Amino acid sequence: MPRIALFPGSFDPVTNGHLDVVRQAARLADRLVLAIGTHPGKTPLFTADERLAMLKETCEPVARKAGCKLVCITFADLVVAAAQREEATLLIRGLRSAVDFEYEMEMAGMNGTMAPDLQTVFIPASPGARPITATLVRQIASMGGDVSAFVPASVAARLKKKFAGKSGR
Repeated sequence: MPRIALFPGSFDPVTNGHLDVVRQAARLADRLVLAIGTHPGKTPLFTADERLAMLKETCEPVARKAGCKLVCITFADLVVAAAQREEATLLIRGLRSAVDFEYEMEMAGMNGTMAPDLQTVFIPASPGARPITATLVRQIASMGGDVSAFVPASVAARLKKKFAGKSGR
C-alpha cells in the first residue's frame, strides 16, 4: 500500500521553510499532496492558481529527487476531508518553535478525533528555516526588502513583480 501524505498550508508565498518540510516529507511518502487551503474570508497576496504554479515549480524537483510523486491541489473545507479525498494516511505539519508545537498538538488531537486513520507527523524545521514565515516574507517584500534568503529565486522574482511600484520607500 503506498504511503500518501498531505501537507496543507496557505503557501502564500512558497518559502524556503516550506521547501525544507517538503524535502523531509518526500522521504517519508510515496506520494506527497501539497494542499493549498482557500478560504472565502481571506485575501491572499497570490491567487490559488499562482500558488499552485509556485508549488509545482519549486517542489516537484525536490520530490522527484527523493523518488516521491508530488501532487498539488486546493481545498476549501476541513484538512481531514481533503486528506480523506486524497486517501492520505499521513498529515504533515512543520514545526518552527514551541509555539507551533502547542498549536499543532491541539490540531492533531482534533484531527485525530475526526479522522482516526490519519496520523499527524511533525517535521521540525532545519535551523536555517526556523525564522521564516510567509507573513514576514510578504511584509519585507511589500516594503521593498530583499527576500532572496527566504524564498526560492523564482518566488522572489514574483514577489518583486507583485510589489513593483508599491513599496513605501
